[in-house]
Amino acid sequence: MVVKEASLTTQELRNAILGGSLAKDGRLMSERVLAQTLQVTRSRLRGVLDDLAREGLVFRRHGQGTFLQPPPAQAPSRLDGLARRVSPAALMEVRLELEPALAALAAERGSASDKARLLRLMEDTLIAPDLQSYERADDIFHYKIAEMAGNEVFLTLFEEIRSLRQAKDWTEARQAKLGEENMTAVSTQHSAIANAICAGSTSAARTAMYEHMQQVRSVVLTETP
Repeated sequence: MVVKEASLTTQELRNAILGGSLAKDGRLMSERVLAQTLQVTRSRLRGVLDDLAREGLVFRRHGQGTFLQPPPAQAPSRLDGLARRVSPAALMEVRLELEPALAALAAERGSASDKARLLRLMEDTLIAPDLQSYERADDIFHYKIAEMAGNEVFLTLFEEIRSLRQAKDWTEARQAKLGEENMTAVSTQHSAIANAICAGSTSAARTAMYEHMQQVRSVVLTETP
């Protein structure tokens, strides 16, 4: 059955895009194919995609397309060799330098709508019912901060770190050490980070993220009895 554009409300169009059936491995069809499939003009489709991207519900990658949340790591298999060589301590050393800087830039450059979305993402990490849900919410929360920083070079570096963190062995080891108790402790720190960013305080955002990274580092590097 062919659906005419006039029969699709904006909410129906959003639901169709976010439903997953128009994506493969999290990546949406091209705008041309999406517009043809949904029987809408490309200009209207692009407007809806722009709104979804601003809300943090889809993620655009230059030269790669548009992805549904959570944002996929860029070519994780390309970093398999590095993941085998690099230690968690080395990775956390980089995160301690990079992510506080991203938080400070997000506080300075993030729009009002970005900050409103960040608060909702922060709440998702606080109410996550289990470890898997928390990891997903945490991933999106930190990605949004990196995106809000407004620097493509920083965002690319952040993506490389995400790819390393999502290596299978590292993920299993991190989840084993995190546990429910530590999950609650580290997720609570997201409130301080989000509130500082939303207040536009670069110094408070930098400090809150640094303290959070220190806590995560302590959990990740703790020797298992």
